[in-house]
Amino acid sequence: MSKNLLDHSNIPQHIAVIMDGNGRWAKKQGLMRVRGHEKGAKAVRQTVETCAELGVKNLTLYAFSTENWKRPKLEVDALMKLLVSSLKKELKTLQKNNISLKAVGALELLPSSAQKELKEVIEATTENSHMNLTLALSYGSREELINVIKNVAGKVKDGELEIDQINTDVINNHLYTSFMPDVDLLIRTSGEQRISNFLLWQIAYAELYFTEVLWPDFRKEHLVDAILNYQDRERRFGKTSEQL
Repeated sequence: MSKNLLDHSNIPQHIAVIMDGNGRWAKKQGLMRVRGHEKGAKAVRQTVETCAELGVKNLTLYAFSTENWKRPKLEVDALMKLLVSSLKKELKTLQKNNISLKAVGALELLPSSAQKELKEVIEATTENSHMNLTLALSYGSREELINVIKNVAGKVKDGELEIDQINTDVINNHLYTSFMPDVDLLIRTSGEQRISNFLLWQIAYAELYFTEVLWPDFRKEHLVDAILNYQDRERRFGKTSEQL
């Protein structure tokens, strides 16, 4: 579908993507799984540039989960090398589109080379203001929420916070994602229809969109289709249609 059909006054301000299907794409081509991840990096570039073009303010990509550490070491090592090389290659794209890079997750678990490159690109783009691109790396939502509980409980124990003061804002302020709004639209590719421990708190009122397209084949038109589908929905946030 054409982007000309989009209602540009109703663009989701936070899109999150579970980029699924790299391995299956590679298998269909008779290639090693890492080739699928490499091809998927090209889909990332097009998605990022399209979001920037359409005026999306926040794009969060599920790049590597806490569970992904359980994959074969060869694949994990290849993914970390791909992360470093992609960050180096895409810095120009981020600067050209005025995009600020951020990262959430247990980043301390990443190899030192990945941490170094990530830090350098984050610092180089910190003043960019058109869009936030956030990579969820070594990320798991349950782990994030456990950390929130521990931190908030510690403040209650130390007398910095009263139990009655704990509310949605307090939780939001202790999340990895405290700098961004809740997710409006969650996209998952490859036909799988589950959340896989991704932004469980932040997607409380998100619209969910599942597509059969494998991530390496995901293109601008597929993103536009997802946004058009989002725009066709009535977001009530617990209210009735008549109250909107």
